[in-house]
Amino acid sequence: MTSEQDIAREGEDRENTDVVLETPDVATDGEDDLIEEGEIAGDYLEQLLDVLDYDGDIDLDVEGDRAIVSIDGGEDLAKLVGRKGDVLDALQELTRLAVQQSTGVRSRLMLDVAGWRAGRREELSGLGKAAAERVLESGERESLTPMTPFERKIVHDAVAKVDGVSSESEGAEPNRRVVVIKD
Repeated sequence: MTSEQDIAREGEDRENTDVVLETPDVATDGEDDLIEEGEIAGDYLEQLLDVLDYDGDIDLDVEGDRAIVSIDGGEDLAKLVGRKGDVLDALQELTRLAVQQSTGVRSRLMLDVAGWRAGRREELSGLGKAAAERVLESGERESLTPMTPFERKIVHDAVAKVDGVSSESEGAEPNRRVVVIKD
């Protein structure tokens, strides 16, 4: 027979016991969601290409916490990039909205057409590194031309890789720019 004192002790033991619940791998679930976003975006973009009668291959990938969708291969694709990527930015936003309409969740997917964003990323990284080296040598702060948030992040990342300098953004959109400063 169990006494009241034994029952009380069992209750105390349970209170001091850590409970470990096994949960599904969140990264896998998150990656599955990103793959689904990419597939929805790919279907949307494929329909758009059909309507426009443009040729292009759609590639889906996941990088970090974003679905990456790229369209390559067709001659007319430069028209989907536009001047300074303006058309590409608009198309990316429309694609994000199509994904949101389907999933109910705001998408952060990144769209690239004809390798334009990849090339721009490389160009901006070089720009940031060169500016950082000039500032390191001269000691004078350097303001770069106005950029989009996407472009500024790439420059900030490139500057961060150079010891002895740092960067910050100043100004208001659409004239917000990166400033490189010696530490």
